[in-house]
Amino acid sequence: LQEEGDIGKTLNFIIQEMQREANTLGSKFSTTQSFPWILTIKEEIEKCREIIQNVA
Repeated sequence: LQEEGDIGKTLNFIIQEMQREANTLGSKFSTTQSFPWILTIKEEIEKCREIIQNVA
């Protein structure tokens, strides 16, 4: 069980970094054409985060 907790923390950290990168992309590419793509990326990252929290 100890290892599963460590895996959960690692996955949460990775998701957090992915969210930061998506935010960086959003601020660098703040055009109306890129907005739907950035929003989709953020939504998919959020889905992954929810799945990880249910598993870990």
